[in-house]
Amino acid sequence: MTDAAVPAPHLRPVPDPEESPAAPVAVDNPKLPEPGVKSEKRRPVLAGWLTNRRDFAATARHAGANLGYASLYHGVRVPVYTARLAGMAPRGACRFVAATNRWVWDREAAPLRSAAVRDEDVEEYMRLARLRSGRVRLRGLVSLLAIVFGTGFALWLYVMAPAALYLFAAGGVMLLGWAGQQPDAPVMGPAVLKTEVQKLTGQIVLRGLDSVGNAKISAAIKKGGDMNGLRFTSEIHRDGPGYRADLDLPYGVTPEDIMEARKPLASGLRRKVGCVWPSPDPAEHEGRLVLWVGDKPMNETTKPAWPLAKSGQVNLFQPVVFGNDQRMRDVSVTLMFASVVVGSIPRMGKTFLMRLLLLIAALDPRAEVHAFDFKGTGDFGALEPVCHRYRAGEEDEDIGYVLDALRELKDELRRRAKVIKNLPRSRCPESKVTDELAGDKSLGLHPIVAGFDECQVPFEHEEHGKEIEAICTDLVKRGPALGIVALFGTQRPDAKSLPTGISANAVLRFCLKVMGQPANDMVLGTSMYKAGYRATMFSRDDKGICWMAGEGDDPRIVASAFVDAVSAEQVVARARKVREEYGNVTGHAIGAGPQKTAGSDILADIVAVMPADEKAVWCERIAARLAAHQPETYTGWTGENVTTALKPWGIKTGQVWGQTDEGEGRNRRGIKRADITAAITRRDADRAAA
Repeated sequence: MTDAAVPAPHLRPVPDPEESPAAPVAVDNPKLPEPGVKSEKRRPVLAGWLTNRRDFAATARHAGANLGYASLYHGVRVPVYTARLAGMAPRGACRFVAATNRWVWDREAAPLRSAAVRDEDVEEYMRLARLRSGRVRLRGLVSLLAIVFGTGFALWLYVMAPAALYLFAAGGVMLLGWAGQQPDAPVMGPAVLKTEVQKLTGQIVLRGLDSVGNAKISAAIKKGGDMNGLRFTSEIHRDGPGYRADLDLPYGVTPEDIMEARKPLASGLRRKVGCVWPSPDPAEHEGRLVLWVGDKPMNETTKPAWPLAKSGQVNLFQPVVFGNDQRMRDVSVTLMFASVVVGSIPRMGKTFLMRLLLLIAALDPRAEVHAFDFKGTGDFGALEPVCHRYRAGEEDEDIGYVLDALRELKDELRRRAKVIKNLPRSRCPESKVTDELAGDKSLGLHPIVAGFDECQVPFEHEEHGKEIEAICTDLVKRGPALGIVALFGTQRPDAKSLPTGISANAVLRFCLKVMGQPANDMVLGTSMYKAGYRATMFSRDDKGICWMAGEGDDPRIVASAFVDAVSAEQVVARARKVREEYGNVTGHAIGAGPQKTAGSDILADIVAVMPADEKAVWCERIAARLAAHQPETYTGWTGENVTTALKPWGIKTGQVWGQTDEGEGRNRRGIKRADITAAITRRDADRAAA
């Protein structure tokens, strides 16, 4: 710009204070008070493995096994070691003579004397010479006495105890051989090689985290960590049969990001995937990672015996041990107030897990057990002596038996609801079955646990599937509060095999190996796969290992206790004896089956109570008419029951205008008669086509 282009000072615009940029505002107030909340975490006085009996036993077994193996390994090789040491004895003798010669003649001080000669320091040299002369006389005398007394002792042993002389001679030869071995080729090598499983160090952990491929973690490792939040919060230490490392992740990175990348992490740690278990720390912030690395994969680690296998009873209202986590610590489950879903591909331990849960129920003498095995192989056969209802098979006769049992449960559900409703608030403040109420035999509110293995079979039955699904859905929704626990297991977890009304309302979920994201989320819940809880990561060898959701805030890995058929029979025999003492051996256990019911056709019954001139009726009025039409089936029904019963037939409710008993017009939820007749037509056509 030329001088002519520069405006005169009086012509330059004056900056508008409203348009000029505002000065930066300080956001850090030096006088801002501290929050006043301090957290102190004391380090344990003793190491964790010393205070936990199971961890101490695991550590002791590990050390004892190595010691025993090393003793056996070296004991077998003693003759070889002896021969090799004897062969190295001459070299050791030469080294001993040379070392003794250097010591006697004070050769180690020779460089000092040479330095005094080079410096022509006569006084220093004479002083060093006098010191050497004294040392040589003393050391020579000691050597002479050792030779004389050693020779005399050897002659005495030769006369008095020749065997001892040979023993001393052999020991001397071995010592000379030990002195003669080469540093890079020792006679005795290690018995336990530790090349496969390295000691976990901070460098190895950082190497593994860098392998995950997370940009923030890799950048933090390159920059040193602390400035980006990445740091170890405690020393790496032994935790059961493995190592534990606690560290804060970089800002914005969560443990779920690491859980999603277990395979790259395991590759970076140079361990098998079954050894590497990253997890969050529920007691800390969302960026705290707990990395546990086992010595062996979970499926290869020896699990402790199930505590209830030999003795003990169960209170279903209290947590019960049913398995172990990666560290082989006990994991408990509370069955009451929950419905259960178990899913996996075939041959992964699903049925064994369901049988274990039913065994837990059998050990509560108050509980009523229903076991239905639709695979038909008799996997629940060990439970027969304690079952109120039991069936194994998928034939029409078996389905009919189960349907009758479910109708009994439906009636029992209504009865319990009335009992709870009529109890005083002081005794039942939460309107649900409690431990105290379950123990009162006069109320009949004892726990009921019903297990359905391969539940897709009855749900897909062409004639009774809809009714079975409707009853089971009702049990899942209302049963937990009334003391009824339903267990559903399937090897094909999809919307058809495991209806959404059941999967969406189940509290406890156990997902063993599955093949994809839809099955994973069907069992564990929506978006669980995205959150890093993936049962697809289990291998075919991980039998009995599952993700458990619903017991605690976050899902966790659990290996269920292994109880085979023989052990299950022993547990049931003990449970039967306790039940006989309590007075609770009923139903199938004493040879009695469910009461045969004529059943109900909900569509036909609704058409019967809706005259042809009524186009639409409120659901609550239909419930009242059904109760009057067939009281043994519909007594206690409400409009909600009608809605639930019609849902499997694709009939949706809508707003219906009607008159109340007082003559006032109202819009309430109802159904159209035309929808009912259309559903009947479709059903009859499907049956005719089949």
